Amino acid sequence: MTPAPVVSVVMAAYNGARLIEETLSSLSRQTMGAWEAIVVDDCSTDDTRAVVAGWHDPRVRLVALPRNGGPVRARNQALTHARGRYIAALDQDDLCHPDRFARQVAFLDAAPEVALLGTATQVLSETGLTRARHTQVTTPALVGWQLRFSNPLVWSSVMVRGEVARALDPFTRPDMLYAEDFDLYHRVAQHGAVARIDEPLVTYRSHADGCSQRYEDVMLASAERVLSGALHETFGGMATDAARLFVRHLMHGAPVPDGATLGRLAALLDHARLRYLATTRADATDRRLIARETRRVWANVLRAGLRHATIGLRDAIAAGPVASVARVDRLAWSRMIGQVRPWLAAG
Repeated sequence: MTPAPVVSVVMAAYNGARLIEETLSSLSRQTMGAWEAIVVDDCSTDDTRAVVAGWHDPRVRLVALPRNGGPVRARNQALTHARGRYIAALDQDDLCHPDRFARQVAFLDAAPEVALLGTATQVLSETGLTRARHTQVTTPALVGWQLRFSNPLVWSSVMVRGEVARALDPFTRPDMLYAEDFDLYHRVAQHGAVARIDEPLVTYRSHADGCSQRYEDVMLASAERVLSGALHETFGGMATDAARLFVRHLMHGAPVPDGATLGRLAALLDHARLRYLATTRADATDRRLIARETRRVWANVLRAGLRHATIGLRDAIAAGPVASVARVDRLAWSRMIGQVRPWLAAG
């Protein structure tokens, strides 16, 4: 048998014949050659299996499943065949930039305290190529804070230490459907820090009919379950309620229904932030970034409520300490849009 590679790519494949060749080509262009890719075909009905089986690069290995079990189980199956020191995630239609593996391996080799490392990403859609709408500058402390109310990483950019991935049972949990990546990041965080390289090293394809669009309710329910567990130490018996509000209004961006809910959300977010800072080693840069991210997220909450006219400007100002981060002139403009929207709809 050939020596174990540094990186093992785990990929679930299902009816991906149209795009998977581009994905495999992006692997073959990696500047670091010590990798393998385990592609688990989940009983495709198109030519996916034939494309992978006939691929010219012997580092790509096909595992053909006898029946369809879904991408989560397929990725778990791929991990059982992985021999690498690091495990890299990649979906069948996303693209690795040439230095992705080299950059992530160098980072992880130099930072043994980091258990999982993502990268910034570009998004390829019908309208062209753009940078993903994530925070531009991060630190592990900031990513840890973001995980309390959002999913700050793109799955196809993630690399995990092999010993951590193999210690999880299972690697990704099928019962956390459509939020299994978010769940994984929280579980890995028990073994070490979660960090991100802030340069785009992956291109993610955005599809209008993707799972996040088609199964939104299931995804949100799974995310609430993940956060409820993660927030239990902070909120105790209130964790389920906090998780529901955080997922619906901070992660998903739904407008708060009224001023009372806005005030409750402000109090919960403030408490979570102060508790996180008290229990995390955060230097001055971390604290500045955490404060900036909190301001950004809260401003989005206020704008959504004002634009949909579910809250008023007085509610926004009275919501609590977090509310002071948003500029009043911008809030007033959002409020005006909220007042005009029903009139436009009626016309």
